[in-house]
Amino acid sequence: MNNQKNLKIKAARTLAGLTQADLAKAVGVSRQTIIAVESGKYNPTINLCIDICKALNKTLDQLFWE
Repeated sequence: MNNQKNLKIKAARTLAGLTQADLAKAVGVSRQTIIAVESGKYNPTINLCIDICKALNKTLDQLFWE
């Protein structure tokens, strides 16, 4: 993931009806971590990427690759 905003995660999260806090709780991180991932200020580990994908019912390709 490059250092741009990850609008794919935000869109998927919103469509799933989850807040940043909901997603954070589902994947075991702080809300601030989700904010940082969505804003492109934090490059998540592959394990966190996988957890986010599972929580949002998406694939790695759908959320993290162009």
